[in-house]
Order: sequence, then structure tokens, then C-alpha cells
Amino acid sequence: MTTEGFRRKLTAILSADAAGYSRLMGEDEEATVRTLTAYREMMSTLIQKHQGRVVDSPGDNLLAEFASVVDAVRCGVETQEELRARNAELPEDRKMEFRIGINLGDVIEEGERIYGDGVNIAARVEGLAEPGGICISGTVYEHIKDKLALWEEFLGEHTVKNIKEPVRVYRVRMEPGPEAPKVSIEKTPGLRPWKWTALGAVAVFILVVAAAAVWKFYLRPASPPPVVMPEEVPALKLPDKPSIAVLPFANISGDPEQEFFSDGITEEIITGLSKVPRLFVIARNSSFTYKGKPVMVQQVGQELGVRYVLEGSVRKAGERVRIMAQLVDATTGKHLWAEKYDRALKDIFAVQDEIMMKVIAALQVKLTEGEQALIVAGGTDNFEAYAKFLQGVEYAKRMNKEGTLLARKIAEEAIALDPNYPRGYRLLATTHFIDVQLGISASPGQSLAKAAELYQKVIDMDPTDAVAHAFLGYVYTLMRQYEKGITEVEKAVALNPNAADAQCFFGYISHFNGRHREAIEAIKKAIRLNPFPPNWYFWFLGYAYCNAGMYEEAIAELKKALRMTPDNQFAHTRLAATYSLLGREEEARAEAAEVLRINPNFSLKRYAKGHPYKNPHDMELILGALRKAGLK
Repeated sequence: MTTEGFRRKLTAILSADAAGYSRLMGEDEEATVRTLTAYREMMSTLIQKHQGRVVDSPGDNLLAEFASVVDAVRCGVETQEELRARNAELPEDRKMEFRIGINLGDVIEEGERIYGDGVNIAARVEGLAEPGGICISGTVYEHIKDKLALWEEFLGEHTVKNIKEPVRVYRVRMEPGPEAPKVSIEKTPGLRPWKWTALGAVAVFILVVAAAAVWKFYLRPASPPPVVMPEEVPALKLPDKPSIAVLPFANISGDPEQEFFSDGITEEIITGLSKVPRLFVIARNSSFTYKGKPVMVQQVGQELGVRYVLEGSVRKAGERVRIMAQLVDATTGKHLWAEKYDRALKDIFAVQDEIMMKVIAALQVKLTEGEQALIVAGGTDNFEAYAKFLQGVEYAKRMNKEGTLLARKIAEEAIALDPNYPRGYRLLATTHFIDVQLGISASPGQSLAKAAELYQKVIDMDPTDAVAHAFLGYVYTLMRQYEKGITEVEKAVALNPNAADAQCFFGYISHFNGRHREAIEAIKKAIRLNPFPPNWYFWFLGYAYCNAGMYEEAIAELKKALRMTPDNQFAHTRLAATYSLLGREEEARAEAAEVLRINPNFSLKRYAKGHPYKNPHDMELILGALRKAGLK
């Protein structure tokens, strides 16, 4: 992204992070929210007192900018002192504390928002502070050491992801021992007033709760990943219809084993929304890249090219479930809709449907009766069967023999619980398909036939299942039933134009049918729906470019796949063929050597069997190039 529309400036940043929210929320959520609200108001008042301004306040966070580094540090110290006084009036298990980190560095300013390394480092420095304490970076220390009567303890140099040089970190002692001076926020006598015109100070306050808890819509790890600078991600043009990304709903159950449950709810909402043709919905793969990361909705909107962001949290306790959700306009930060659902676990499906309908209404999209039915099709009323399906999907994603066997066992259990649940059969079909893809099937032909039979059963039960149509199309293509294959994948994209994987399969299958230009456009559309796609999107696109004679474009896409998975045999093989077709023999042989390193038993005969080109010329083009590169 170019920096046009952004202004770079040097600024100081203060960051803090939340932790330990579950128990307190479970005991008394309303009291927690009241205390949090009062503390946020107090922080805003102190920020204004120290010539600061609140930039953003998502969830339990506060991002503020000051006129000087000294003002930022003063505000941090006074905040901790005020918090200490207020906490003294609360029971031990209700106290709330902050960790605060301060940094001075470059940020990118876009209107009222700020991003960049400066914010990144502050968040990392904050993670080293104790609850109720303050840590500062070396740049801050150098600017205040002779200006504020504080005692700082050097904590060493720390490596920060995406930052080249280690960062020096100091702890500001809030409770000095006998060897340290009393903490004071007054200036050292004799020093002239210190104020910068080019420097500002940014404060990010993220609440930490001692002994338990904080209410929040999205979770922040104690040492959060870096915030991506806007210029690192290409600008994406907003679609000409309402566009939305659904971020992973946070699991606040206090049980990591329930992660699949909160992820499953998110996926169900994405799947339902994606069936609405008048919406543009980002694929699960890209939305889930933000899982557990400290992101702002404005950042998400820019990186994914959407206007709206839905985020939320899930708390499952026994036979009850609490879901909180909010819809935000990423271009303005304005909250359009928010709701809390406290229901019996058996009502989870109704809650998911209600959230989808409320979001669609908030985006002012009108549905026909048929579209409403389409959104909720293919489900089950049996919660145990649904839970089994979610668990099985997680095992299948491992793409290994052990995971596939576990997924098959769980799919069969889901079917036994509800024989009329289409997705149980879909999961079972996928395990047979994966056996073929992994080369672990004793009889690939029989496995493909079984997968085709099961996918057809899913479609008979739920004709709206775009995923089943797409996979069936791929299976038919592998079985060299080309007309059936293209028909099924065309149905998939017609049923769900937002289904990125279906679009990518459509492109891949079109490529095998000799429709290379059409394949390229379909896969590029899939990547727009899924801006952070899995590696196979890139090597699928590389295949299509190669057979279309666009060799330089093919090389670029295949290299993207290899940056994600360096030992990708498919990408190395096609890269060898592409270099060979360009006459770059040395590079072609180097890639062929990589293929043999990864798979010493590689053979062109087996390779041809796995690549079902309808036109013999397309296959021979690649095989001839691979022979020239030295493969047999």
C-alpha cells in the first residue's frame, strides 16, 4: 500500500493489556461492567488533563495521543495511583489493575487513527509490566531520565517480532525500595519545561483484572502479536455491495477444549451470510488469521477490503451458553448493532440464525422467503451431532492419516446421533477424498467412488450445500467424468457466490477442462473473497497461468505458494515445468532436484494420474517440460 492518505510522524505510545477475565465475569458480569465503565471514564478525564486525546476505545481498550512524552508518562503514573486508591475500596477478588507500556517511535497517522511499529513495540513492552505497573522502552527512558524524578530498573533487551533491532525495556518502580527515590511526577528543579512540537504520546490502556476477569468482545494475549502496518498490505477496493468480515468469536469459557465450539459458531455465521447473493463475505480462512490478535476494526477493514466487521464472544457453561456480538462500521468505527444472548445450549441454532438475520437487517439487505430458507438449510436439531461434526472438522483439517481416521470415526458417530444430518455425511465423504489426496488409500478408485456416493447423498438431503457440490465436482474430475465435474462446480458457485473455496475449485476444474483464462479469473475472484488464502490457491493459479502460456505470472504465484510451504511438491514440480518451458534450464533442474529431495519416488506416470487434463495436449505440454528438466 502506498502511504498516500497517511501521515507518518514520530510519537510516543503507551500500551496495556487485559488478562484473567473469566471467573469475575461468571460471578458478577454487571458489577464488572460498571467498574470497567467507571475506570474508563476516569482514564478519559486524566488523558484530557494531561493534554491528551482519546483516539479509539474498542472493548476494554483505550488508545490516546498526547502532546509530549512527559505528559504520557505523567498520565500513566497518575492513572496507576488513582487505580490503587480506588482498588483499595474494593474486595480483593473485584480489584482491577492495568499493565502499562510506553514507547517512542514512528507511527502512521490516517485521519484520526494511528498504526505502525510505534504501537507494536508499546504493546510488547506492556506485556513485560506487572499488573499495576509501568514499563517503558529505551527511547522513552532516554527522553525522561533527566526530566522526571522516577526510578527505572533495566530489564534487558527484548526481541520484537517484525522489528529488526532488539528493544531496551525499563520498569518504572511504583513501590520503590529504600535504595530508590520516591516516585514523583514533578519535574526535576532547574530543568526548563520540556515540550516537543513534532512528538506526540500515544496511550493504549488495556484493562488487567487482578485475581480474575474483564468483560470484552475480543481477547488479547498477554504478549500480543504485532499490529500490521497499513503499507504492508495492498489496498483493496470496497465491493459495490455490503461487505463484511466475521472475526473469530472469542472463547471465554475458561476451557481451551471449547475452542472448537466458538470457532464453529463463527463458521456457521460466515456460512449463512455467504449464501446471501447481495452480500460480499470474507472467507473463514482470512477472518481466522486475526484469531487472538490485538487488531482494530479499521485495520481489519483495510486489510480485507470490507466495510463492516462482526465480532463477538462465546461462553459455554454446562447447559447454558452466552453469546455477545457487535457489528461495527470499519470505515468510521461506529457500532451499528450489538446484542447479548443468554440461552439454553439447545437453543444455540436459533441464536446463530438470529444473529445472521440481525446483521442482514442492519446492513439493509432484504431477503426473499427462499433466501431465508437457504440460510438456515442443512442443519440439525441434535446438539450432540452438531458438536461431533465440529470436532470432526478440526481433525480433518490436520490433513494426515491419524486426523483423517479420527474424523471418520466422529463423522460416523454424528450420523448415528442424527441420520438426517447432511453435514455428518459430508464430513464422512471428505475423509475418503482426503485418503486419495494423501496417497494413503489402498484403492483410490474405490475411495473416490465412495466419496462421490456420499457427496451425492448430502446433495439429495440438502440441494443447497455448495461445499458438497464443489467437492463432488472435484471428485468427478479426478474420475475423468468431466461434464459431471464442471456441472457440479458450476452449481456450487451459483448457489453460493461468496464461497471462496468453491470459486477456487471452479477455477481448478475449469483449468483441467482446458478453460484456462476462465480458470484464472475464477481463482483471482476466490483470492479477493479470501485475501489471506491457503497455499493451494496460489499453486492452482500457477497451474492455470502455466497452461495459458503466461509463464512469468505462473512463476510469481508458485513462489507465493512456496513461501508459505517450502516443501510443496506440487508447486516445485510445476515451477520446474514452467522454467523448462521458458528455456531456463538451470532453474528448471534445480526445481526438479527439489522435487526428488521431497519425494525420491516421484514418477511422471503417477504425476499424470493425479492431474486429470481433458485435453491430452495440456498434459503432454507439462510432461515434456518435466522430462526436459530431468524428471522421469
